[in-house]
Amino acid sequence: MIKFLIKGLIRDKSRSRLPIIVVTIGVALTVLMHAYITGFMGDTVEMNAKFTNGHVKVMTSAYAENMSQLPNDLALLEAGKHLEELRRRYPDFEWTARIQFGGLVDVPDSIGETRSQGPAIGIGVDLLSANTGEPERLNLKKSLVKGNLPVRPGEILLSDAFATKLQVVPGDRITLIGSTMNGSMAMHNFVVSGTVSFGIELLDRGTLVADVEDVRLALDMPDAAGELLGYSAGGFYDDDHTLAMADDFNASYKDSDDAYAPVMKGLSQQGNMGMYVQMSKVWSAYISLVFVFAMSLVLWNAGLLGGLRRYGEIGIRLAMGEEKGHVYRTMIYESVFIGLAGSLTGTALGLFFAWLIQTYGIDISGMMKGASVMMPTTIRARITPMDFYLGFIPGLISTVTGTMLSGIGIYKRQTAMLFKELEA
Repeated sequence: MIKFLIKGLIRDKSRSRLPIIVVTIGVALTVLMHAYITGFMGDTVEMNAKFTNGHVKVMTSAYAENMSQLPNDLALLEAGKHLEELRRRYPDFEWTARIQFGGLVDVPDSIGETRSQGPAIGIGVDLLSANTGEPERLNLKKSLVKGNLPVRPGEILLSDAFATKLQVVPGDRITLIGSTMNGSMAMHNFVVSGTVSFGIELLDRGTLVADVEDVRLALDMPDAAGELLGYSAGGFYDDDHTLAMADDFNASYKDSDDAYAPVMKGLSQQGNMGMYVQMSKVWSAYISLVFVFAMSLVLWNAGLLGGLRRYGEIGIRLAMGEEKGHVYRTMIYESVFIGLAGSLTGTALGLFFAWLIQTYGIDISGMMKGASVMMPTTIRARITPMDFYLGFIPGLISTVTGTMLSGIGIYKRQTAMLFKELEA
């Protein structure tokens, strides 16, 4: 019977082609939209993770309590040793040291006198190591406005607006005036290698980016780091996995009363990021649910109308003596085949376009005034395991449900009225 029904659907294009096309388009849109929304809603979280918070952050207990103040006097010592331990215990994460600091940038004139000054927010990142991924992670290459990225010790990047205000161009020397980890005054000379545009007013006012080893030298922080950031090798933040990893790490130091003992915090445990992570989850699920529901109604209606249009055929089959139950079951079997075919094809098509957007992205840099570090210039989709089966909800279940509802009318039809209907 099943083989017979499949042959009938293949040979009768009017019963299979249009319904399968409708289901395919509906499922493809559902899968593509879910992957797009998942990627889009996660962009803000991911960019904050790349720039400031990491997927996980390791610091001293005392630093964690005053994290918003960036207290480098409470920095983590023996950072290299801790990095080796983290890489050994959690090899599925990429680990890097960061130092965030503040200071005054002084620009001398030709005779060494101060020509201009300005307060700056500084970030020490790994720029010069052989296998570092920090420049790509912070989008520094695409954000470059003038000059080039640092290639040797002693070179730094300035935000372009800040450099313009100080009348500094690549190749000029500046002096950073700040405080060391021990509280004494620090003065260190740098060479500006290039300028970048962050696309965020707060950062563009006054930001410098230097190699972490140069910052350690300038602030008297040998083998120390304010923060050790970890990033999932998969590239996306997984809140449940990250929090479980943080609990596992912290369990090793739960009996320590040392204020300088390391502590790990997941992204959602840092400041207001927990709220953003939850908002991303809720809104992504909410928007996807609304779209799935809308597509379910469309495909349910398509199945319903498809069944109603076949009432003439159904009448002939009943007049020839076919049982009502058999007619009803065959209609359901046919809708299952149509739903499966359309769902499989639509899921494959939706995943293909989602993969294109995930791999190549949609460039929106033309909508921004400048390149950006924190806000992505390329919107990307994100394919998750749910995308492989989500389309079957509207594609299969809704189509079959519509056919089942339309087929109920079969049992209400009186055989005595069939010839009258057929004559009409």
